[in-house]
Amino acid sequence: QVTLWLKKIYGNQPIPQYEVNARTVDILYELVECNEARDRDVSLLIEDMKQKATEYEAEASYIQGLLAESLDLSLSSLSSEGSSYLDVLVNSAMTLETKDTSLASFFGAINDMTSELYATESKNREMELELSNIKKKITAALMLEKRLEEDLKKTEELLEVEKAKADSRSQNLKFLKDKSKDLKIRIKAAEEELAATGLDRSLTHESLVSLSE
Repeated sequence: QVTLWLKKIYGNQPIPQYEVNARTVDILYELVECNEARDRDVSLLIEDMKQKATEYEAEASYIQGLLAESLDLSLSSLSSEGSSYLDVLVNSAMTLETKDTSLASFFGAINDMTSELYATESKNREMELELSNIKKKITAALMLEKRLEEDLKKTEELLEVEKAKADSRSQNLKFLKDKSKDLKIRIKAAEEELAATGLDRSLTHESLVSLSE
């Protein structure tokens, strides 16, 4: 069965060489079944389309005969203007998706389309209003973002200034601490030197201040 299918597929051309084993035969057999199933589906579809074409032709012949019998009209007897009007009528009916070309069907379809048009326009207005609100919110958000960026920049500049001041104060504090430490050392040295010369402790500045109090 696989060999017959390959011959059918390739026709007069030679079948390509392939390794014949259980796996390759199984795969080719599955392809045969899929191909045959597809061919059957296509054949059924073709037959259905032929049947519909026959039905449409029969219906068209019936309607043409009805027009010729009741109104003495045929496509060949219509003027170019009449054919044009008939085409417009048919196209309008197809566009409006009416079941026939009666005025009632046209009016019903036009009313439905008008209602749909009004609903669509109303929806468009709502969407435009919503879009306008979104644009306003976006504009406000962008302005707020710009102000925040400006505030952040000013804050960073202020922090730089304060940092410079803090560094300066830190340097001054270190200088004062070093100076204070140096003065204490010098004071202690001076006191020791004065004590070595026999200075009376009651004459020191601290003793005199206490005595004054």
